[in-house]
Amino acid sequence: MKMKKWFILLSVISLVLFMSGCGKSSNSSGGTKSVLDGGAGETATELSYWTFVELHGQHFEKMLTKWNAANPDRQIKLNVTVMPYDDMHNKLSIALQTGTGAPDIADIELGKFPDFLKGTPQLESLNDVIDPYRDTIVKSRIDLYSKDGVNYGIPTHVGAAVAFYNTDILKEAGVDYTTIKTWDDYKKAGELVYEKTGKHMGTADTSATWQASMLLAQQGSDFTDADGNPQVNSPEMVKALTLLKDLQDSNVLATVAGGQPDTEEAYGEFNSGNYASAFMPFWMMSRFTNYMSDLSGKVAIAPIPVIEEGMPRSYGGGGTGTVVTKTAKDVQLAKDFLAFAKLSEDANIEIWNTLGFDPVNMNVWTMEDVTHNPDNQFVKYFQNNPFDVLNEIKDEIKLIKSTPASPTINNVLCTVTLNEIFEDGKDVKQALDDAQAQIEQELK
Repeated sequence: MKMKKWFILLSVISLVLFMSGCGKSSNSSGGTKSVLDGGAGETATELSYWTFVELHGQHFEKMLTKWNAANPDRQIKLNVTVMPYDDMHNKLSIALQTGTGAPDIADIELGKFPDFLKGTPQLESLNDVIDPYRDTIVKSRIDLYSKDGVNYGIPTHVGAAVAFYNTDILKEAGVDYTTIKTWDDYKKAGELVYEKTGKHMGTADTSATWQASMLLAQQGSDFTDADGNPQVNSPEMVKALTLLKDLQDSNVLATVAGGQPDTEEAYGEFNSGNYASAFMPFWMMSRFTNYMSDLSGKVAIAPIPVIEEGMPRSYGGGGTGTVVTKTAKDVQLAKDFLAFAKLSEDANIEIWNTLGFDPVNMNVWTMEDVTHNPDNQFVKYFQNNPFDVLNEIKDEIKLIKSTPASPTINNVLCTVTLNEIFEDGKDVKQALDDAQAQIEQELK
């Protein structure tokens, strides 16, 4: 039992770091180091790997053993260093700038990645090792870690945004979640749920931009323009937050403890059956299995409602790109291993089984013995199979960019603007105009 609780704790720590929500917390503890041999012989090449997520090292350990068995003439030992989030990114930045002390392979979180692409990136192009997988991987997830057509990072998951519905609450109100296609449908269903049960259909988020991102993606828009400049008061953003505010005013949405579904406070609210839905990336499944055990068998997954039918029903949220540095001792070996460890079918099966993430290699999405394995904890928990929904929306998973302006945009929206709108009742357009002015001023 202790081991199970420890594994769950590690999972939670690592998964939180995948969020591209508003802000990052820093761990002040020191890093840990270990050398993984994966059954390698004495002539193996030792490569160094820096990460801020301990479970990533565990995944690489599994893949290292498989690599060494399949490549007796190119065996690897992996020197893994796990550091706190801020420490790792800061040390990596200095090492790359000075050309001294950088690892061969490193994880870079989505929100930090644009900083490592400024000027001439000190990262190796990964186009050649990604090319064999391009027809099977979600393009938008590779685009996140690219510049001028060059791919510098390989993702760990898709993070496809989906809807999670508590079907017990919906049944009590006489609502069938499969009939919810548009936000108008969602509003009607939510009004009925509030009338019949006194509960809210969903949350009006104040500490994360998941919902705003989904609504921008539906409209083909973003928080920044094509040049990376902030545009948080765009007509599309005004439309998105006005829609959410109308849902709040109609008692369909309400603010939640913690400000969004992915907080410890919110887990308790959902587990108690106080909200009937959440719109979150696919990795939210692990939060349900770890923290909301009372909802097992009651939660169904579905595409997100759209403003108008025909609009895309998802976008990829959160992420970490793994890179090979310019100073790597054996660049091609590092690149080949990285692609094997994160893009191969074998790797993506491990990512699903171990981490519960939606694999970036979509070939896995159709392997029913993997995706519909009745012993898988996620298959057991949810009312319908998660991959049935993923395969339905696989061509609709859009991209919300991460740019150098993104941290400032997120901070202003999540600490000021969303609270002004959903807690204080400030006019949406005025709040967004003020946010645009503040962001522009801070970016100067």
